[in-house]
Order: sequence, then structure tokens, then C-alpha cells
Amino acid sequence: MTTTTKYIFVTGGVTSSLGKGIIAASLAKLLQAQGYRTTIQKLDPYINVDPGTMNPYEHGECYVTDDGAETDLDLGHYERFLNVPTSQSNNVTTGRIYQSVIEKERRGEFLGKTVQVIPHITDEIKNRVQILGNSGDYDIVITEIGGTVGDIESLPYIEAVRQLKWDLGEHNAIVIHLTLVPYLSAAGELKTKPTQHSVKTLMESGVMADILVCRTEHELPLDLRRKLALFCNVREEAVIQSIDASTIYDVPNLMLEQGLDKVVLKKLDLQSDVPDLKQWNQFLKRLKHPKSEVTIGLIGKYVELQDSYKSILEAFIHAGAENEVKVNVEPIHSEHLTVENASKQLAHLDGVLVAPGFGERGIDGKIEAVKYVREQNIPFLGICLGMQMAVIEYARNVVGLKNANSTEMNPHTSDPVIDLMESQKNITDKGGTMRLGAWACHLEEGSIAREVYQKTDIFERHRHRYEFNNAYKQQIEEAGMKTTGSNPDTGLVEIIEIPSHTWFVGVQYHPEYKSTVANPHPLFVAFVKAAVNYKKDENRVSMAQK
Repeated sequence: MTTTTKYIFVTGGVTSSLGKGIIAASLAKLLQAQGYRTTIQKLDPYINVDPGTMNPYEHGECYVTDDGAETDLDLGHYERFLNVPTSQSNNVTTGRIYQSVIEKERRGEFLGKTVQVIPHITDEIKNRVQILGNSGDYDIVITEIGGTVGDIESLPYIEAVRQLKWDLGEHNAIVIHLTLVPYLSAAGELKTKPTQHSVKTLMESGVMADILVCRTEHELPLDLRRKLALFCNVREEAVIQSIDASTIYDVPNLMLEQGLDKVVLKKLDLQSDVPDLKQWNQFLKRLKHPKSEVTIGLIGKYVELQDSYKSILEAFIHAGAENEVKVNVEPIHSEHLTVENASKQLAHLDGVLVAPGFGERGIDGKIEAVKYVREQNIPFLGICLGMQMAVIEYARNVVGLKNANSTEMNPHTSDPVIDLMESQKNITDKGGTMRLGAWACHLEEGSIAREVYQKTDIFERHRHRYEFNNAYKQQIEEAGMKTTGSNPDTGLVEIIEIPSHTWFVGVQYHPEYKSTVANPHPLFVAFVKAAVNYKKDENRVSMAQK
């Protein structure tokens, strides 16, 4: 088989959560910075068709692409590092693989053959892996394989990699194996045996690692690298140290120092050059040398697991660097927020973001948070459900609709200011059926949003079933809350603002999904700037005391 696209497979061993996604994204950044058109895809071994129906505690946040795919959160890292949108083709799950194969069998495409893992499942995996490469849009496709080598779930993917390396031929496909080199404090030494066993397990499946990336808390001495090279059948220069970093955004530079990009390009028979990381390093400089700091409260119901709000946290990092401030994000569980303790939990904050989510748990706390920041004039950003809570709070406490609610929380409410979208009313399946992907929004002249975006029309990503009920639009606007952004085709309200407030914005969409290192999201940049100005405000203390 002849191909112009090169493939890099990233596998993991010893333990999960070593950071395959960050290594893949960092390598991709180095290759992109040398002029190679690069993309990354994730193969997830779970049987769910996608993570859209999974609780955030199970798998972290569900990331959404422009074309409406509900995907693994690692795709967020890919976009944040590369500043290139991903798509449906960038995330494949075992569930999707089996679903596709079974549908083909039902259509009779296998001509009566017995359907088996090999060749049918592995062929489907190989086809999915090569979709991006066959598009002609990329020089290099990096494929991250989820899970850990040795897991039963990962076996078909490892077999597909073995076959692809054979199909594609020498210099067209390589395997990077990410492992852990633990430090035993009692012995005072790093241990290589777990990595040796992991590589052996990979070889038992017929796949030989071309490069080892070793996660470690301590520097790998030369003799240890030589030992790993000898016992794992790799060249000495292909043993790459990945030491713990203070921020994930340091990793591309750390991999550059280790020569990962050079080793990769040499094995792929491609020209190596000095990566242009000027813009990246300017961002890092601002990130590491802030001129001040602000504290922003993140009100949510999954705050125990940071990955639940990964894109929001990263968007604050980007916006903080843009404003040259450190953003301290203080997670506050909405279930623990009450009328009695709202002041104690929120008064010291420079801004409050009420996070997205689903279901009625923790809703009262979110509404109480909105009420407090609205009355105390604290900068506010509400995202998706957070925006809907702002509408409910305003309708109850300003408009006077005491029973105002969302039909998601109370299907029989007398004042459904938030209601199920018309297009959602006949849908019964949960997976992949929400309003997903990028949709248009027209911004009103004179609004905060128009000033922030410096555009008349924008496209933002969505993930919701419920919407602002336009039957209450006039009533709410007459009371002072304005709808300043809407979909030009459906009239669906996308943005609400309170002009009399210091900075109060709620959006139905998810701006955090589009924030990258190269292009921090303007809404987050403006929100952080509002928090900085609020902190400087001499009247703040007296206002908080009223």
C-alpha cells in the first residue's frame, strides 16, 4: 500500500491517566510548528457509542465539536493545542465500531460470512483510523488509543495497529508507548521493571514500540535510559523522559528539549526543522508572570472532579494569560449553597460562573448564587443551564413570577420560562439527540456581547434540550433583562444580559469549547477583565456591606 500520510499511534502502559492526550497534543504541536499538517484522533475502548450519556463523574466532561459530535475530553486538548477544529472522525469508540459492523451485517454486506473480531472489527477500526489520512488534508495523523495495554477492551485496537503497521509499510507508521517509571522512596531509586513488562505485553500482541515516553517524577539518568533501550528493543535516543510539569502547556517545550519531534520525524523519514513556538512561548510567559490575580467562583454540582469542567478551567487559563492575571478558580458545590451561607461563600469573589449541567440536583443553590451576584453587582457568566438559572431567578425575584421554573425541573410549572425545545418533544432516545454543534447567533447592537465579539454574527457550539421560552420574552425584557443574541432562523434566545449590572451575561451555548491557546475565547477574556475591574473598584466593599 502506498500512502502520503504518515501515522503515529500512541499507546499507554502500566497505569491509566499518564497523559497520553497531552503527549499526543504536544507532539502534534511540535510537528505543526514545523509546517506539517497534523491532526489527532482518539480511539476509546468503552462500549458506549459516545460519552454523551455518561455521568461526568464517570468520564469527565463531554466535549462537543462543530459538527455536533459528543466526544472524549481529550479532543478539547487537541483543539486547545493545535487551534484546529476536530470532528466526528476524530473520536471513535468500541460502541460505534460494533454498531457499524452490526448494521453492515444486517444489510447483508458480509455475504453470509460469520462476523468476527478479526477481520471484521479490526477492519472497521483500520478504516476509521484512515478516514482523516485519506482526506488529503493532513500530512500526519496521530492516533491515541485509550485504556492501558493488556486491557481486554483494547486488544482489537492493538491488533488493528499491528495490521496497519504491516499494511502501511516502513517509515509510514510508528508506535509511541507511554509508560510509568515509578520512584520508590524506600529504596531511593527509579524502577524500570513496570515499563519492561508493559513493553513485553505490547510485544505479545505483535506490536513493537518504536519510541518510549517515560512519565517520571525524577530525572532519568543515562544508565537507566540505556537499560530501558536495551531491554525494550528501542534506540537510546528513542527513550524520552516526560517529567512532571507545572502546567500542561510546558509539555511541548519539554518534549522539544528531549528531541521527541526529531526522533519521530527521523523514523517517519521526514525532514526535521526548528519548530516556530514564538506565539506559544509568549502565552507561556504571560501565564507564568501575571501582574495580578482574581478569584472566580465556579458554581456546579460535579466540582469534586476537575475533569467535569475541564474546558472551562482551561478557558480561564487562556483568558487569564490574555489579561496578564492569574485566575484562581474556586469550586463551590451548588448543593451546599443556601440563602443562609451565600454571603459567606460568595462575597469575597471577584466573579462568579454558574456552570452547565442537567437535572434538578443542586438547582436551588445555582439560583441562590445568581440572586446574590445580581444583587451585589458581582460580574456573572452563566453557561447553558447557568444561563437558564439566571432567567428563572430574574423571573421569580424581579418580574414577580414566583413559580417560574424550567419544565426540566418541574414539568407542571405554571410559568415555564425555560421549556423543552419544540424539536425535542418527540425524541425518546437520549444519546446524540440534543441540539448539538455550531449554530448561528445574531448579536444586538449596543450589547456586551457585540462589544466582546466585535462581530454581528457568530457561531457557537451547543449541547441542550431546553430553551428560553419566548412567550415570556417581552415580560422579562420590560423588567430589565435583555435578550441580546438569538438564532436568526428560529428566534431561539442565545444570550441574556442585564444592562444595569456591572457585567451580567448568560449564554445558551458553550463558549469554553472554542477557547484555545492561540485564540482565547473573547467572552472569557471579557469576563476575567470585568473581574479585574471589579476587584479594583473602590466601591466594592461598601456595596458588599449593603
